[in-house]
Amino acid sequence: MDPAKEAETIKKFGIDIESLKREQSNLAKNITLKDETEFNNIEFIGSFSNIIIGSKILSAVVVTDKAFNIVDEKFFIDRVNFPYLAEFRSYRELPAMLKALEQLEQKPELFLIDGLGINHPRLGEASHFSINTDIPSIAITDNSIGFNISDDKLFINDKEVGRVIQTKQGSKPLFVSPGSGVSIETAVKIVKDLVRPPHKLPEVMKLARKYAKKIHGELFKNNQS
Repeated sequence: MDPAKEAETIKKFGIDIESLKREQSNLAKNITLKDETEFNNIEFIGSFSNIIIGSKILSAVVVTDKAFNIVDEKFFIDRVNFPYLAEFRSYRELPAMLKALEQLEQKPELFLIDGLGINHPRLGEASHFSINTDIPSIAITDNSIGFNISDDKLFINDKEVGRVIQTKQGSKPLFVSPGSGVSIETAVKIVKDLVRPPHKLPEVMKLARKYAKKIHGELFKNNQS
């Protein structure tokens, strides 16, 4: 977002940005980069896909087993109560995600989150999610803006915060970062294992996007407010 437009948005909504930054930094102290479970033995993996429709947000969540079979899928529609600000995306989307998560009958042992983890200046969406749920997460994005990259490693202030991986020839690479509860090395291995060639994204993320689009088409075809 253009800095001037962002400043205008902050003023319009009366947001105390410095307070939110402090909150993010304090929450980030709870991040762990140790493998909190034996990921080779997990059975269920989840992912979200969020769509903003006017003043509403649709958060769709899909859970698969390790063979990519869908075992649960739910959605939640909520009002959007926070504007789009690049470094504060979780404040806009996380409330609906948590409510969608509550609908699941089969809770996953790991989530793949479209967005940032520890490769955020303070607290990425995946990290914020894990701190709220105690479920390990991995952040995945194909947006390289703001990253320092050296030898396929992502750095912030000389600290390694993720890796660059190529999952599909001729496509933009993926930038993989732990949210919390998983190491960088394990996060990379998991993401690679969950991609079904010739696709670029892990299968559960593809299925979440497909499900979100399906629900969006069914419920909002003639209503964008």
